[in-house]
Amino acid sequence: MEKVNRSLIEPLGEVQLKNVKTGAINWFQRLQVKMEDLFSNKGIPVAIIGFLLGRALILSQLAPFALPFFAAVFLVRRDHAPLALIGLLAGALTLHYSNSLVIFASVFLFLILHKIRKPDVEGQFKTIALYVFTSLFLVNLAEHYLIFQSIQLYDLMMIGVEAGLAMILTLIFIQSIPLLSIRKRSPTLKTEEIISIIILLASVMTGTIGWVLYDISLDHVLSRYLVLLFGLAGGAAIGSTVGVVTGLIFSLASIASLYQMSLLAFAGLLGGLLKEGKKAGVAIGLLIATLLIGLYGEGTGNIMITLYESLVAVALFLLTPTSLIHKISKHIPGTTEHLDEQQQYARKVRDVTAQRVEQFSHVFEALSNSFSQIDEYGIQEEEEKEFDYFLGNVTEKTCQMCFRKEQCWVKNFNTTYEGMHEIMYQLSENDGQLPQKVANEWGKYCRSGPKVIAAIAHELTFYEANQKLKRKVRESRRLVADQLRGVSAVMEDFAKEIQRERQSHHQHEELIMEAIQDFGLHIGHIEIYNLDQGNVDIEMRVPYCQGRGECEKLIAPMLSDILGETVVVHSEQCAMNPAGECEVVFRSAKKFVVETGVAHAAKGGGLVSGDSYTTLEIGSGKYAVAISDGMGNGERAHFESMETLKLLQKFLQSGIEEKIAIKSVNSVLSLRTTDEIFSTLDLAMIDLQDAKAKFLKVCSIPSFIKRGDKIIKIESSNLPMGIIEDFDVDVVSEQLKAGDVLIMMSDGIFEGPDHIENIEFWMKRKIKELKTDDPQEISDLILEEVIRTKGVIDDDMTIVTAKIKHNTPKWASIPVASKRKKAQ
Repeated sequence: MEKVNRSLIEPLGEVQLKNVKTGAINWFQRLQVKMEDLFSNKGIPVAIIGFLLGRALILSQLAPFALPFFAAVFLVRRDHAPLALIGLLAGALTLHYSNSLVIFASVFLFLILHKIRKPDVEGQFKTIALYVFTSLFLVNLAEHYLIFQSIQLYDLMMIGVEAGLAMILTLIFIQSIPLLSIRKRSPTLKTEEIISIIILLASVMTGTIGWVLYDISLDHVLSRYLVLLFGLAGGAAIGSTVGVVTGLIFSLASIASLYQMSLLAFAGLLGGLLKEGKKAGVAIGLLIATLLIGLYGEGTGNIMITLYESLVAVALFLLTPTSLIHKISKHIPGTTEHLDEQQQYARKVRDVTAQRVEQFSHVFEALSNSFSQIDEYGIQEEEEKEFDYFLGNVTEKTCQMCFRKEQCWVKNFNTTYEGMHEIMYQLSENDGQLPQKVANEWGKYCRSGPKVIAAIAHELTFYEANQKLKRKVRESRRLVADQLRGVSAVMEDFAKEIQRERQSHHQHEELIMEAIQDFGLHIGHIEIYNLDQGNVDIEMRVPYCQGRGECEKLIAPMLSDILGETVVVHSEQCAMNPAGECEVVFRSAKKFVVETGVAHAAKGGGLVSGDSYTTLEIGSGKYAVAISDGMGNGERAHFESMETLKLLQKFLQSGIEEKIAIKSVNSVLSLRTTDEIFSTLDLAMIDLQDAKAKFLKVCSIPSFIKRGDKIIKIESSNLPMGIIEDFDVDVVSEQLKAGDVLIMMSDGIFEGPDHIENIEFWMKRKIKELKTDDPQEISDLILEEVIRTKGVIDDDMTIVTAKIKHNTPKWASIPVASKRKKAQ
C-alpha cells in the first residue's frame, strides 16, 4: 500500500509544483503589465518629474522649468497634462506658495493663448515656445509690479532671461519627452537628442537640491550615478558630455555646486575610457576623479563626504541591471551594442530577402519539374491512341461498307492492323510513295487495296501535321522547363550570395591606410568588402591627382604587396575639380588574360557576312569566344547568326549554365519560325583563374590549340541549331596553359581549298608553320593563306584567335613588408 500511495502522491506533487511555478510566472507577468500600465499609461512618471521640476530653480530665484514642461506634455501627451500641472504645483508649493501661484497663472495664460489661436502643424513647436515666453514674461512682470510697485532695468532683464530660458527649454523638452517612452523611442538617437534628454534629466535632478541624508546630498549622488550610467553605455565622449551638461545646470542652480561640473566631466571622461573594464572600470574612474577634483576643489575638509557620495552612486550603479545599460547603449551611435543592433536588423532584412528569393527559386524549380515531367510510357500510349484514331478514320471511309469487313477485322485483325501500319510507315518514310512490293502484297490481301492506300495517304498528312504540332508543344514545355530551371539556379545562387555576411575589416583598413599614408599619399576613405584570396574587393577615395595615375602606379602596387596577391584598378571615377575626391575600386587581378584577334571576309568580297562572332568577359571570371554561321549568305544569314549570339550572350551574362543556355537558344530558334533557317555555334568558355576551357560545338568545324610545336584538335558532333527541337550538347574540356593559342574558324575557312584532300592535315601544318604568336597576325595570315590557295571567296570566312597569357601587372609591386605581415 505504501508503494502504491507513493506512486500516487509523487506525480501529484510534481503537478502541484508545476502549477505553483506557472502561477508564479503568471502573477509576475500580470504585475509587470500593471506596473507598465501604471507608469506608462497612467502618467505617474510625468507627475513625479513635474514635482521635481516645480522645485528646480536657477540662481535660487529663477524658475524657467515648470511652464516649458507643462507645454511639452500638453503638446505631446495632452491626456497627462493635468497630472503634470498637479506635480508642478505640488513641487512649487514646497518652496513657497507664490511659486505655485506664478506657475498656475502662467499655465492659465498659456492655455488662453493656445485657445485664442491654435498653432499650425508645421510651425507648432516655434509657436508653443513663443506662447511660453509671452506667458511667463507677462506673469512675472505682473507679479513684480504688484509686489514692488515699480520695475527697474535689472528686474526687466532678469524677467526676460527667465522667459528666454523657458522658451529654449520648451523646444528641448518637446524633443525629449517622446524619447523617454521606450515604445516610441527611435532606434538611433542623434547627438542633439541625447543632450536634450540629459538636460531634462539634469533639470529634474536640480529639484533634489537641498535633500540631504547623513550629510550626503541626493543631487550629487544622482548626478554621479547618471554620469556612470552614460559613461559605461556611451563611452568617453558621451560620458564627458553628460558630465559637462549636468554640472553646468547644477552650477546654474547653485553656485556652491560649481566645482561639480569639473568633477562630473572628469569622471565621465575617465569612466568612458575605462569602460572596457565594465562596471568596475567606470566606478574606478569616478573614484579617481572624486579624489583628484575633491582635493583641488574643497580641500581635505569635505573630501570624505564627497567620497561617500561617490561610493553611494557606485553602489546604485552596481545594483543597476546590465540589461538596462545595454538598452541605453543600443540607441547611442558608435557603441558596440548599437552596431550589433544595426547588424542584427540588417541581418534580419538580409535573411528575409534571401528567404523570399529562395522561395521563388523553389517555385521556379517546382514549375520546371511540372513542365519536364513527360512520361515516356504516357507518350507511347498516346501515340498508340492517335494511331487507332488514324485507322478509325481510314476504315470509316473504306472498310465500313466492305462485305469482307468481318473477315479482315474479326478473324484476321492482327494481319490487317500490321498491314495498314506498314503502309503508313512506308508512305511516311518515302515522302508519300509506297514501294511496289508493299502495294502488291496489300493488293493480294485486300480487294479495295488502292482505295485503302489512297485513304491512308490522305489521312497521313493530317496525322503528321498533328504529330508535328504535338512535338512543338512538347519542345515548348522542355524550353520552359529549362528556362525555369536556369532561373531557379540563378536565384538560388543569388540567395546564397545575399546570405554571405560582409566581414568586419576595420583592423585591415587601418593598417592599409597607415601604410599608404606613411608612403606619403593621402586617402580620404577606405572600405574593404572582401579579402578572400582571388576575390579582393576594396573601395577607396583619394584626392584629385590631376591625372597622374597614382591609383594605378602607386596604390595598387602597394596593395598587391600588402595582401600578397596582384591587385589592380577595376574602375575609377575621377573628380571633376581639384577640390573633389576620386572614387576607385580595387579588385584581384585574374591569373590569366585573353588577347584576341579577328579576321573575316564576306562571300564574293561583299559587305554583309553570314558569319558573326563575339568575345566578352562574363562577370563570373570567365571569358567567352563564340562564332555563329548562319545558313547561306547575305543579310538573312547574318541576322540569324547575330540573333544566335545575342541570345547566347544574354543567357550567359545572366548566370545561366552554358549547356542550358545553348539548349535554350536552340529551342527559341526552332520554335520561332517555320522556315528552314539554321545556324551553327562554336563556343569556348575560358576560366581566367585556372585557364580551364569548355568547348561547346553545335555543328561547328574543329578548333585548334597551338601549344609550341604541338597542335591539339577540338571537335564534337551536333546538328545545327534550330534543325531539331531536342538535342544534347557535347561538352569538351581542355586544360589550357599560358602561351597557348586557340584558333576557332567558320566552315568557309576550314573547307576553303577544294583541291586539298586532307584539309585537316593542311590546316595543322599551316598553323604549325606560323612564326608569330600575335592573335591578330595569326588570323590575318590564315585568312590570307586560304584566300590565296583557293583563289576566290565562295563562302563567308571568319577566324577568331585567342592567346592565353599570364596576367602580369603593368606596375611592379611596392614592398611594404611590415604592413603586409600585419595584414596577413
